[in-house]
Amino acid sequence: MTEAERIIGTPETPGTSDPSESSSAEERAADAVSPADPADAAPETGEGPEADEPRGRRRIAVLIGVAVVAYLIDLVSKMIVVAKLEHQPSIEVVGDLLRFTAVRNPGAAFGIGEAFTVIFTLIAASVIVVIVRLARKLYSTPWAVALGLLLGGALGNLTDRIFRSPGVFEGAVVDFIAPAHFAVFNLADTAIVSGGILIVILSFRGLDPDGTVHKD
Repeated sequence: MTEAERIIGTPETPGTSDPSESSSAEERAADAVSPADPADAAPETGEGPEADEPRGRRRIAVLIGVAVVAYLIDLVSKMIVVAKLEHQPSIEVVGDLLRFTAVRNPGAAFGIGEAFTVIFTLIAASVIVVIVRLARKLYSTPWAVALGLLLGGALGNLTDRIFRSPGVFEGAVVDFIAPAHFAVFNLADTAIVSGGILIVILSFRGLDPDGTVHKD
């Protein structure tokens, strides 16, 4: 090698680069592509708020469906009673044990508190508001059914309070189911009582409306 070549330096021949340098370059490129945070590369598990939203919407759909069915059944039954049974003799269903007879009830369920019609109307409206607010945190199907029964029954009797005589918020509820030795009631009352019983059972079992289970 001449003195000039020693000073200037000899250019590298293609294909003779240091393998260690090539390996280091590949490692740096891989580090640039890979995420800095391991959590960024973790696959989605379907958990969290995004997964809870569809589940919550399904429970709300169950609540609304049960409420609509309970309300419509009560409404249709009252329309039939008013059209066919009011001012007519009672119909024996099971001898003297069960009869259908049309009764206008200004009080609460089963004829309780006839002097407080307006108060019971406000209570029914308050129950509906509470159920609607509670539905935002609803992730339990049994609770959705229970609250749907309560909502449908409350809406059924509230409809009578608002639209039936003698006036708005003072209307008398149409009752027609008359068991022997018991007060006369309607299907809205049945839905309310059934929903209440289901709520008591769920509470004893430790199941909360949000789907969690607790043990005292």
